[in-house]
Amino acid sequence: MHAIPPRERKLLLTVDAPSLLHRNHHARAHTRHLDRSGRPAWALHGMLRQILEAIDTFAPDAVLFGLDDRTASLRRDAYPDYKAGRAEKDPDLVDQLDRAGALLDALGLATLTPPGLEADDVNASAATWARSNGWDCILITSDRDAFALIDEHTRVLRLIDGGIAGSPLLTPSRLQSMYGVPADRYLEFAAIRGDTSDNLPGIPGIGEKTAALLLAQLGSMAAIWADLDHDGGRSVAAAIDALAAESGGRRTGASVVKRLSAPEARERFEFNLRLMAVRADLDLGFTPDITGSPGLLPLDAERVQRVVAHLQQQSTTDLAVRVLTGEPASYGRG
Repeated sequence: MHAIPPRERKLLLTVDAPSLLHRNHHARAHTRHLDRSGRPAWALHGMLRQILEAIDTFAPDAVLFGLDDRTASLRRDAYPDYKAGRAEKDPDLVDQLDRAGALLDALGLATLTPPGLEADDVNASAATWARSNGWDCILITSDRDAFALIDEHTRVLRLIDGGIAGSPLLTPSRLQSMYGVPADRYLEFAAIRGDTSDNLPGIPGIGEKTAALLLAQLGSMAAIWADLDHDGGRSVAAAIDALAAESGGRRTGASVVKRLSAPEARERFEFNLRLMAVRADLDLGFTPDITGSPGLLPLDAERVQRVVAHLQQQSTTDLAVRVLTGEPASYGRG
């Protein structure tokens, strides 16, 4: 379980709602759980349970949910094959994705569906808002794109199969130890490596290990391209071969320089960088200085009781009342 550290700054918990809904749909579809209207609710229920557990664990002052615009995509407009190859969504999942915003809004939580954009852009804008307003921020997602946002005051809880309690809370030092790159270079690292889930191939012949090594030794892709352009890649080759000599491995500096020098390499890197870059300047519509604003905790107990009861899971209703309102779990029962 993640311990709540003492803190002087307020905490904004920002949730990639589609990411959680997808995971919970696949994990819980066998339950075929329905709400009072007889509609599929297992992904909605699973998402809500995990968020309640996270709120119980981290005690945030406010919660914001990012949603994808499911009607338009600026990234797909720029690259028609964006996310191509993914399996077609189950209609039951689509139904729950479409209803998630209404459920969260009904509870009194804050949501944002940016036109033509995705929850990733909400994550980035939330981290920027928190930094500018003296808050800390925890981003909850299963998407690695958020790693580029990690800094002294922004952490990422990367949701994996162990649920909230079993998922790693990533800080700058933990990210560095996992990938060998600092957070402020993670976007370049990802652009070199590519992202199969978004159908974005990386630079041919340059894998994760070499990408991390290049950035660790040369500092940035700007420095690497400059070395290739003005010195034939001598520094790149020397750095690769020096490490090989230390480890007793094969000297591959020349072949790495050749791969990076191919015209399509820089083109691929720059294209990936543009597609992977997120908007960090969205208006969140978030007004924490106004009492009762959406997203601020605690929420209204009667409202939470009524809305969550629609999901037909008493234990979750009890948990929601306790965690979101501070009222005892018995509130509103008969």
